[in-house]
Amino acid sequence: MNALINFAQSRTAWLVLTATALALELAALFFQYIMKLDPCVMCIYQRLAIFGILFAGVLGTIGYQSRIARIIAMGLWGTSAAYGLKLALELVDMQTNPSPFATCSFLPEFPSWMPLHEWIPSIFMPTGMCTDIPWQMMGVTMGQWMIVAFTVYLLALLIFFIPALLSKK
Repeated sequence: MNALINFAQSRTAWLVLTATALALELAALFFQYIMKLDPCVMCIYQRLAIFGILFAGVLGTIGYQSRIARIIAMGLWGTSAAYGLKLALELVDMQTNPSPFATCSFLPEFPSWMPLHEWIPSIFMPTGMCTDIPWQMMGVTMGQWMIVAFTVYLLALLIFFIPALLSKK
């Protein structure tokens, strides 16, 4: 248990979180710009959730010695992963049960004070349709892989939550 506590409170743990989220963001950009797969609005929202996890990882990396910083980072990590999982489940439902009445919008609905699709359209402007399935690996769609990714993030948080809050002995 001490090893888990030490790891959960180390800079290395937070760097792993940061690196995995950064890898997913880079993969998304690879799919968009190298493989020419257009992201839908739900993909853009999931991308934003991964950015939340990435930011949590950076915050934890900087403040790993502070219990308060770890609490804030874990809150952001959990919120982002849960939101991302919800979005991934909705996207897979749209893809597996297409309906003319259940579609996604063409533009993201960011708050008026933070129109990310206007500020950084190369990352946050959707150009695809939610019901399209442009890529699969081993018969699993990108949306389904994102369900796996967000679930793993939530499970990792569940494992590390208590050890990250305990005092080192």
